[in-house]
Amino acid sequence: MMRQLFLFIQLIISLIIGCVKSPEQDPYVVVLGIAQDGGAPHAGCQKDCCATRWNDPSKYLMVSSIGIVDPHTKETWMIDATPDFPKQLEILTGNDHNKLKGIFLTHAHIGHYTGLMFLGREVMGSNSVPVYAMPKMAKYLRSNGPWNQLVNLENIVIEKLKDERSVKLNDRIKVTPFQVPHRDEFSETVGYKIEGANKSLIFIPDIDKWSKWDKDIVTIVKENDYAILDGSFYQNGEITGRDMSEIPHPFIIESLETLKSSLDNSEVYFIHLNHTNPALIKESEAQKQILKAGFKIAKPKQIINF
Repeated sequence: MMRQLFLFIQLIISLIIGCVKSPEQDPYVVVLGIAQDGGAPHAGCQKDCCATRWNDPSKYLMVSSIGIVDPHTKETWMIDATPDFPKQLEILTGNDHNKLKGIFLTHAHIGHYTGLMFLGREVMGSNSVPVYAMPKMAKYLRSNGPWNQLVNLENIVIEKLKDERSVKLNDRIKVTPFQVPHRDEFSETVGYKIEGANKSLIFIPDIDKWSKWDKDIVTIVKENDYAILDGSFYQNGEITGRDMSEIPHPFIIESLETLKSSLDNSEVYFIHLNHTNPALIKESEAQKQILKAGFKIAKPKQIINF
């Protein structure tokens, strides 16, 4: 009788354990970099914003990129291949390149695709790494060196994306590109929606003013659990001696006002911060205002479960 009771208790415990999903097995996004295309410190910068970074590697900030991880299948994907690709690949895969199942590109500005060069024969000599790109972006890679060498040598295989057409990564994750307005000299620009079983996240590292988009950013943020958004500049006048209308990103102070009603539904993070952005300075007034308003600044190696 006691043995039967013991076996029954064991059975109940096994059923309970089997029904409780281990949180570490949930897919997640990891922040691989938070800086604008030039990183921080920024080439040629002698300003105070970079002065303390040059001689202190711990203060270096890598270029904006995120990784998608399924710990259950041990698969990973990267969104944007930056000039900091070697270190970001190490963070994402532990330098096990077999875990990298693909790279999604947002657009053809230097901080977002040039890391593909490390896949070539001079470095990794990769074999058929899927690179997901919109049609103009795909054509740009196929038509221009040195990127077309990666294609011709089959270091990469270009997988063409379509606007708002989902790509199923596996049974637990899908990714959907959507076009956004930006300086599209060489390609389209897209953001991505990443969906797991229960939650979703949008990633828009580069966009012109929210008002230039034909979609309502407030509605889009509210429809998702997390939003990682363009925070390039805190406010106008940040870059002295340059007309900032040439680089019409939404200022963070504008986003704080525009998106304040979305915070009941979503967590909003800023990424792609320019080296001049005072929000990068700990305890700065800009950083305090962002946090006080209920928003967040993405942090290197931060994990967001979905």
